[in-house]
Amino acid sequence: MMLPLRTENLRAALAATLEEISHSGLFLLTDSNVATHVLPKILNVLTDKEEARIIEIPAGEDNKNLDTLTQVWSSLSEGGATRNSLLINLGGGVVTDLGGFAAASFKRGIRFVNIPTTVLGAVDAAVGGKTGIDFNGLKNEIGAFANAECVIISSEPLATLPREEILSGLGEIVKTAMISSGELYKKVLDDRILSDMNLLQDAMAECVRFKARITEEDPHESGLRKILNFGHTAGHAFESLMLTRHTPVTHGCAVANGILVALILSHMHLSLQSDQIYLYKDRILQHYFPPIPFTCKDYDKLAEIISHDKKNSASSDWKFVLLSAIGTPHRDISVSKEDLFTALDIYKDLTGI
Repeated sequence: MMLPLRTENLRAALAATLEEISHSGLFLLTDSNVATHVLPKILNVLTDKEEARIIEIPAGEDNKNLDTLTQVWSSLSEGGATRNSLLINLGGGVVTDLGGFAAASFKRGIRFVNIPTTVLGAVDAAVGGKTGIDFNGLKNEIGAFANAECVIISSEPLATLPREEILSGLGEIVKTAMISSGELYKKVLDDRILSDMNLLQDAMAECVRFKARITEEDPHESGLRKILNFGHTAGHAFESLMLTRHTPVTHGCAVANGILVALILSHMHLSLQSDQIYLYKDRILQHYFPPIPFTCKDYDKLAEIISHDKKNSASSDWKFVLLSAIGTPHRDISVSKEDLFTALDIYKDLTGI
């Protein structure tokens, strides 16, 4: 995969990409929201360079399904797409996930470029090769591993996003910073991270580069790639718990709170310095995200969710990604139910819930 292209000028980046990737037949997939707010910014590039067929799908996770995928396949077929055609996926995670799978499966694979329009889409869904659709009520149940030719990272689309949407992506940026390097973590700790679009864009691009390196080395999540799950074991449990209460939180908020649990466990198992726990709590978690409300009565439910998520229901131990220091992750660290409950106790004390 080409290195992600970080740019202040989305139009120039797209024009350069179209020049660099040889193709015959250009298609662009987007959703109804992005078609209104972002697509007009690059239409002149598409019309100046060549005729591009626009494929618009309804916005929202509910449309990441087989019917929508079939619509995209039909549009590619009716537009005369060949094995040498190029598909541009312009949108958030739903568009890059579904568009990537459409490209990977149409005529056994055509090339595609991702232009994420959300922070979460840029640092999580747009790179790494995981593509797919939801099926039978299960997220990403059908899909394929397929890498984009290029990922264009630009702050321009972010101007249309509400603060909550940007914060959801910040949770994933923090996760990547903590497992990758102290320098990136310093950027995330900067109070200007949300107000300075250049700083945010730099952090997003570094996250994408890091994930691209990890997934290139371990494309099918058999080893090293597991470190990308840092904060997600408890985070997914928090996310599921809140869904059962019909008070959902964003993915980034759940992961951000899951990171605090992971840091506590890291101190318990790998002697991570305790000041890292307090630094994260004070400068990141309490600054940007609300805590997840739960009581001791919810511990067994959280444990049940983790057991199911990790397919470890026969055991009271689970495998976590933990840190011995910022930038030094360790995968497959066994955590007992007793240790998890202790970490949840400490989490409650630290957050005051």
